[in-house]
Amino acid sequence: MSSFLSVSTELLKGFGENVKLFGLTLLFSLPLGLIITFCSTSKFKPLKWLSKTFVWIIRGTPLMLQLFVVLYVPGLLFNFPIKVRFTAALIAFVINYSCYFSEIYRGGIESIPKGQYEAGQVLGMTKLQIFFKVVLMQVVKRIIPPMSNEIITLVKDTSLARVIAVSEIIMAADRFSARGIIWPLFYTGVFFLLFNGLLTIIFGRIEKKLDYYRG
Repeated sequence: MSSFLSVSTELLKGFGENVKLFGLTLLFSLPLGLIITFCSTSKFKPLKWLSKTFVWIIRGTPLMLQLFVVLYVPGLLFNFPIKVRFTAALIAFVINYSCYFSEIYRGGIESIPKGQYEAGQVLGMTKLQIFFKVVLMQVVKRIIPPMSNEIITLVKDTSLARVIAVSEIIMAADRFSARGIIWPLFYTGVFFLLFNGLLTIIFGRIEKKLDYYRG
């Protein structure tokens, strides 16, 4: 019993790093993704081309590779090493997920019929007023399912941070494995299942609250 409690304590401490990485990634990538969306849909072609190319590179390469790039390339090319490995992981995750979120945002915005924009203009509304008063809630309703899937994937992807020696839950379990105790490695799944279960409930309730909006 004492062994189970000590293992649970260590794994919970490691999972705290996963949750911190998850929360900070969402905090920065959600607004950054929106900025990238505005750039990729811009009428200024060089900006549009640059943002689309950037998104293509990030979506087309493994997150694990991006972790190594963020950790080592600044030191090798610019003599500006990132010494805190958690910071390197956070930067890589924010860049990666902001690109994925930007594509979800773009899809949601482009799914709104152009007639609604034209109707807003006829009523004398500005572009900002049309976006916030007409478009926004419809976009939110439409992107909740793909966003929830991407956010749940983010929870699981935080375990990749161990490849650059961020002490998250899988790494904590590996330390027990090195001592011949294997079961904590499988026990880590319970933490991910419970956390993702909570997120699933939250997103389910958000979807129900938005059901009244039939835009």
